[in-house]
Order: sequence, then structure tokens, then C-alpha cells
Amino acid sequence: MRFPATPPDTAEVIRNLGSSGRTVEFFQIASQEPPPPGYPHWDQLRRLPIPWPGLTHTEWWAAIKFKRYSNLHVLPLTDRQGKPFRFSLPDTLYQELHEIDRGAGKYLTTSQPIASPQTRDQYLVSSLINEAITSSQLEGAVTTRAVAKEMIRTGRPPHDRSERMILNNYATMDQIREIRTEKLSKELIFDLHRKVTEGTLEKEDAAGRFRTAKEDVRVEDEKGEVFHDPPPADQLEARMKAMCDFANGVSPKYFIHPVVRAILLHFWLAYDHPFADGNGRTARALFYWAMLHNGYWLFEFISISEIILKSSKRYYLAFLYSETDENDATYFVFDQLNVINKAIEGLHAYIERKSAEMGETERLLQHWSGQLNHRQLALIGHALRHPDTSYTVEAHQRSHGTVYETARRDLLDLAKVGLLIKGKSGKTMVFRPPAEFAQWIKGGPAGSGRAW
Repeated sequence: MRFPATPPDTAEVIRNLGSSGRTVEFFQIASQEPPPPGYPHWDQLRRLPIPWPGLTHTEWWAAIKFKRYSNLHVLPLTDRQGKPFRFSLPDTLYQELHEIDRGAGKYLTTSQPIASPQTRDQYLVSSLINEAITSSQLEGAVTTRAVAKEMIRTGRPPHDRSERMILNNYATMDQIREIRTEKLSKELIFDLHRKVTEGTLEKEDAAGRFRTAKEDVRVEDEKGEVFHDPPPADQLEARMKAMCDFANGVSPKYFIHPVVRAILLHFWLAYDHPFADGNGRTARALFYWAMLHNGYWLFEFISISEIILKSSKRYYLAFLYSETDENDATYFVFDQLNVINKAIEGLHAYIERKSAEMGETERLLQHWSGQLNHRQLALIGHALRHPDTSYTVEAHQRSHGTVYETARRDLLDLAKVGLLIKGKSGKTMVFRPPAEFAQWIKGGPAGSGRAW
């Protein structure tokens, strides 16, 4: 990824306009010209067609910046030189926030499966797994989804660092649900960092503590080009306190929409890079804490990293755009609001797909109507799509967030009516679908289970 072009100096452009006697014309254009779609950085704008004849790209940029200045809010986050970051909310972002409030906030009323105590755990576990995998892949984990899901669902130990990263993320995301009501503190952040990095750091003692001055932490590409040089280590204690005050609503004194505050918290920790490693995973974990802390309960079921991974270049460019354009964090806010709404759309599509699959399973299992619970229906639906899969009590337990005995009874009852065949692999009970499962299942109850 290349470094974005540095924007022109707006003040210098305006001075040059004044010396050529075009200042009045410029300010007329600046007041009339509607902003271009989105929130383009100079690196993007310089390639767009100019809407005003006789205007250069640098003058068009200065006109846009002149309008942006009046809407910027100062944040308590500062850069290495002590200059504050700022952000604004263009009109298009208010609409995005409204959609999030409607689709993921306190005002949501729904009869969807995630609101049902009987089925919500199935969706929750799937979301936690997806976020754990994709957040780790953003930081370099290289295992496949299938292998990672198998590890989490079966409970087997991780085989390498990549799998350990994913398992750590899974445990961390699960913990965030438990600590959502707590205020943010250095101790809580350190605890999250320890959990997310356990067994994955070159120096194990680097977990749950600030990086030191001797630990040269910078964001570089594979060629050694530095994209981000975070603040020095001796500032981290004060900066984290300021970040916690921001997260807890102590600062600033003006209102910030909770979703925007959560996004800026994500940006803040990523900018400060307070740890030797694991900063990206911890930053995204803090975003989830902030969303759940502020009542956006649907985010138990939403994976932002899944969307970010599909357009990771945009994610990293949003950080660079903010740093290279006078500390304007609006670029990151704009990008993440887009990510959030896509993640919400993805969840709704997933629910529709799973609901359709469940309906088809119920139709095929009409002979067993009233005999099977939602966990058993989900398992049989999976078996119809993956007839070569074997199932264990532990995997079924983790897939549905239930206790061992309930999971065991689910599988034994399915074997009793012939929908699964019980066997053993070593000392472990294993269940698998009968041969030609999809064709056989339409024939109705088959009596007792068969051994193999």
C-alpha cells in the first residue's frame, strides 16, 4: 500500500488567490459549491473532474476545506506534537447514524431469532466465531475459517500462533459481554490485552502493560516504509487516562453520538499503539465494549472485522487520511459508519438465510413435528447440507452455548429416533447422519438408532 499524497496548504492557496485578485470569486464558489459525494481526501479529489470552470484542483480542495473548517469539533486526542484531532459530521453521516440507531440500538423491536431466548445463542456463537477469525486475519493469522471453526466448536487446543490468536479473540469477545456495564479503566484495557495476546507474543511479559521506550513500535510495510509512528512511551499513562475519560463520557463537554464515540475510541487506541503487539485487536475489542456499554445490544451478533477484512486497504487508508489531513478523524468515522451499516445488513441477510434453512429443515422433518427442539433442528439442517460431518457432544454444546448434559441429551434423542447414528472414536461419543441422509429423512421416523 502506498502512502497517500499530502494535501496542499489551504492557507497558502488562499494567499495566492488574494495576490491574483480572485479572493471574492473563490469565497463565492466556496459558499455555493455542494460538497462532493463522500468525504474525499486530497489523494482522491485530485483525480476527480473539477465542477467549476477556471478552478484548479488545489483551489477546489481549498474551497472544500474552507467549508469543513466550520464544522470541525476538537477532540481531547492529540498527535505527537500536541496538536488536537478533530472530526465533523456531514449531513450524510447523520442518515447513517439514524440507520444504525434503528437497526442496532435501544429502539430496535424485533421478533427475529436473535431476540428469542431459545435461538439467540446459536446466532451469538456464530458471530463470536466470525469476529474472532476475521479480526485475527487482519493481524496476520493464516488459518482457514473451516479449521478455525472446527477448533472452537470442538474445543481442541490451538496448533499454532494463528489458531491461538483466534481462540484468544473468541474468549475476549465473550468476556466483553460480561463487562459491558463496567466503566473503562487502564486495568480493564490491560486485562483485555492480556486475554487477546496470551501465548502469541515474542515477549510474554509484554502482555497487559505499556510498551517501553526501548520497544521501537511503529507501523511499517514489508519494505520498511513507516506509515505510523505512535506517541512516545512516556506519554502513554496520561494518554490512556484521557482515553478512558473520553470513553466514559467525562470529556469533551459537548455531546458526541455514542456510535461516533465508539468509533473514535477505536481510532484513539490504534493511534496511540500503547502495546508492543495486539493493538489492532484490542482497539476493535474496545469498540465492541463501547457499543454494548451504550445499549447497542445487537452488536453481540455483528462482526465488523468481517467487513473490514474484505476492504482492508480502505480501513488502513482511513487512518492515514486522518493523519495526513490536519488530524481530521472524520475519514475514519466515515469509513467505520459504512462498515457498521454493511455489517448490520450482513447480519439481517444471515438471519434470513438461516431462517429459510430452518424452515426447509422443519418441512423435511414434518414427520417429527413437535419432537425436536431448535438446537436439534439446526444440527439436522447442517447435516443435510454437510452429510459427511460427524458431531460430538462438546461441539454441539459450544455451537449453542448450552450445558453439557443438555447437548448430550439432544444427540442421544436424535440417535434414538434414527436421525443420527451413534458410535465412538476412542472414548468419545460421535454421531453422524445415516447413509443417503436427505433421501432417507423424507420417509419419516425410522425407529431406534443404529450402531456403527
